[in-house]
Amino acid sequence: MASPSRQSSFHLANQLLDVIRDARMEPGHHLREQQLADLIGVSRTPIRSALELLAERGIVETRKNRGYFVRKPFDSLHRIEIEVPSTADERLYQLLVRDRLDNAVPNSMTQSEIARRYGIDRAALTRTLSRLAEDGLIARNKGHGWTFLPTLDSVVSLKASYQFRLTLEPAGFLLPTFRPDLAAIERMRLQHLYLISHPDIATVSGAQLFETDAAFHEMCAEFCGNAFFVQAVQHQNRLRRLLEFGSYVNSRRVQDWCREHVAIIEAIAAGDFAQASAKMRMHLEHALAAAPSAQENGK
Repeated sequence: MASPSRQSSFHLANQLLDVIRDARMEPGHHLREQQLADLIGVSRTPIRSALELLAERGIVETRKNRGYFVRKPFDSLHRIEIEVPSTADERLYQLLVRDRLDNAVPNSMTQSEIARRYGIDRAALTRTLSRLAEDGLIARNKGHGWTFLPTLDSVVSLKASYQFRLTLEPAGFLLPTFRPDLAAIERMRLQHLYLISHPDIATVSGAQLFETDAAFHEMCAEFCGNAFFVQAVQHQNRLRRLLEFGSYVNSRRVQDWCREHVAIIEAIAAGDFAQASAKMRMHLEHALAAAPSAQENGK
């Protein structure tokens, strides 16, 4: 399990990947630590740690007494993402929610009962319970202990989530503050085309498929220029990770939503935001229609 500082290095490595792709850096480009540190707003030490992670994966290379250099062409990196190891907090969050969905834990528990069951320290437990409460999944009892809220009824919650998203996400494209990042759009399009053309999508990990899906929806929300839209979509993605994760074994549906995402991306790139809104609504309606059968099949 990664320490917070180690986890930060993984996040920073992904930021450096974005820099390489956005700047269209070719093999042999010198990655100067101080320039990167100034660009991202951190010191040279975490930059060095992040570059080492990229070197371990063959994306950059070290040259003695000279530093780090790009090893792979930028256009080969569009589908690469450094997976961030989970923290103790994140692992406990996922375990608690999954156990509740499986009825493996009671509806109401004390902090002591949770700590004993999962072998977690009090500080991590307190942080996790606070986050669960912020996400609307649990509430503190009047006396002591915590109670899981009806949000964690998987079938009901999944339908309610899509109904909420149908109200929210298509509207984002129509805001006067909607400003797309064309470089981000193209990078996302290439990631989706890779999945659409993949000869055996079943061999792609569920984690990668989910992250691609979630990143697309968060990208569209970020273009709105409204922090409340972004926060709402991020919250929904956290719920979806728990409630929908199993659906990513459905190869046909995965490639269908990839095509739907690409259609939305193309509408955004063309500047037709009304069309992008309509296509997002259609996309979410298709997903809502598919959700009940997926649940019945053990999703």
